[in-house]
Amino acid sequence: MNDKRHLEVSAIKNGTVIDHIPSESLFKVISILALDKVESQITFGNNLESKRMGSKAIIKIANVFFRNDDINRIALVAPEAKLNIIRDYAVVDKMIVEVPEQISGIARCVNPKCITNNENIVTRFTVVKKDSVSLKCHYCERITDQEHMDII
Repeated sequence: MNDKRHLEVSAIKNGTVIDHIPSESLFKVISILALDKVESQITFGNNLESKRMGSKAIIKIANVFFRNDDINRIALVAPEAKLNIIRDYAVVDKMIVEVPEQISGIARCVNPKCITNNENIVTRFTVVKKDSVSLKCHYCERITDQEHMDII
């Protein structure tokens, strides 16, 4: 008799696994990484049981490896996520996503009067809180929390 308590998701030969995404952030991660435009195999699961988080989400993307800017985008909406780099079905590198001290060009200021929303100027933020991410605009000093953040 088969044990149906565990469902298996097929392994990927090469690519990236993003694990420990908060369940409520799964579709934000999919959106900011533009995974709807990726032609590779993508598998994701949401509201999976996690001892540490209660519930979590996971994304497996075949044959895709992310740049540092993309990893910083993930950190803004899922600061505790972990990336596993897979080569020939084995994990060859593990990375804990880390929110950097400074963010440039990957989020919009929420202040409609900010110069970055009215002129062609690259946004710059200082990270004021890392666990539930908050950013302070370099130009207008408005603070944006994770819930209101607009990722470019």
